[in-house]
Amino acid sequence: MAGAIGIGLAGGSRAQAPATRDAPLVRWALTAIALGFLALFLVLPLVVIFAEALREGAAAYFASFNDADALSAIKLTLLTAAIAVPVNVAFGMCAAWSITKFKFPGRSLLVTLIDLPFAVSPVVAGLIFVLVFGLQGWLGPWLAEHDIKIIFAVPGIVIATLFITFPFVARELIPLMEEQGTEEEQAAMTLGARGWTIFRRVTLPNIRWALLYGVILCNARAMGEFGAVSVVSGHIRGETNTLPLHVEILYNEYSFVAAFATASMLAVLAIITLVLKSLVEYRVRRQIGRAAAGEDSV
Repeated sequence: MAGAIGIGLAGGSRAQAPATRDAPLVRWALTAIALGFLALFLVLPLVVIFAEALREGAAAYFASFNDADALSAIKLTLLTAAIAVPVNVAFGMCAAWSITKFKFPGRSLLVTLIDLPFAVSPVVAGLIFVLVFGLQGWLGPWLAEHDIKIIFAVPGIVIATLFITFPFVARELIPLMEEQGTEEEQAAMTLGARGWTIFRRVTLPNIRWALLYGVILCNARAMGEFGAVSVVSGHIRGETNTLPLHVEILYNEYSFVAAFATASMLAVLAIITLVLKSLVEYRVRRQIGRAAAGEDSV
């Protein structure tokens, strides 16, 4: 009898009832609203960007990227991302490790501070850095005395981008590492492994997909950041303009083809990011499914 009940429960868990019993008309209406919203606010803007970029033909489109200012903006964008992403990966792993593996005073405060860039407007963040590193700021006189330029220079852009993007990696790792607990690390320590070996052989394989997911999001935000970078850059053409700032300048000068061509590059980067994000999510779902199948077989 008990066995029959167990089988019945197992069968019921596999054949769950539908979550809702709405009429077909309601389902179709909700689906149409969702698809219409996506078409209006996602697909249509992308179509407009590429249509405007190619309005004068492929030759004019590719000529937009041969401009010296455009090449400088591309290089600066890539340089900023190349610095910000590795630094935030290192910070995110250290923060996630300390928060999830240790108990210490101020732990909750650290978690709150990690979320600070999500709550602060990027423009306000840029103004904060101007007040700190600007000529009239707290550190401005000392920096000027030592001929160190941060605001209206590349270091200011990198610092602003670091601030805006540093939660992404940490926020992907912390929930996963909290769920995994510390049992595997403690077992490895019992067997004689030490810190770096434990991280490389035990922790990193368990968090690799979440880490990759955070890197993808961090890189996308680093390349597309506008608000904070706009405040600290000074908009110096050929020196401190990233791709988003270059698009704004071209658009304000009525160079619409060049502006939309540059914007299309950012759109392509966004699409690539979404594809990579979907691939990572698919891989994670497969891994979870195999793990669940292994538990069921046991």
